[in-house]
Amino acid sequence: MKATRTIDQDTGELEVHTGVAGRSARLGHRLLLAARAWQAVVQLDGERPVALAVTVRAGSLEVASGEGGLTPLSAPERAVATANAHRSLQVKKYPTIDVASDSIEESENGFRVAGTLTICGVARPCEFALEYEDGSPAPTLAVAVPVRQTDFGIKPFSLMMGTLQVADEVTVIARVTV
Repeated sequence: MKATRTIDQDTGELEVHTGVAGRSARLGHRLLLAARAWQAVVQLDGERPVALAVTVRAGSLEVASGEGGLTPLSAPERAVATANAHRSLQVKKYPTIDVASDSIEESENGFRVAGTLTICGVARPCEFALEYEDGSPAPTLAVAVPVRQTDFGIKPFSLMMGTLQVADEVTVIARVTV
């Protein structure tokens, strides 16, 4: 039987984890940005997913925490980092980040998804594993996808004449209850 299931921030979490780069990297914070508004629509054939579409409201990304650096990340610094992320993503011009599957294949412990990732109006092929995890109170599907910002025309944010910058590769992590 064919069905559609919608998953969002109420039943899962979607985060972006950044690193730091440059000669002054030890001064910077590795950031965790949480998506506060996102939706995944899964087309099912019985229990098997056959299509996936994910939409993230780029303006809903906000810095939730930061690790490292010389001092703890303060609330005002989180607000500035969130504003810098929105500026880098050009959220007014490109309000969404989208993933659309072309194929979904079963794997040993979940599914392999191939499709297209669109950020800042630039579409690139993407492939990732959705891993099934037993858990309490319910099982989850989890994914960790590395994304290189420059592949999408994004210049990683930098300070101090480029000696401190957000690393080009970020990792998108999502976990949803199934």
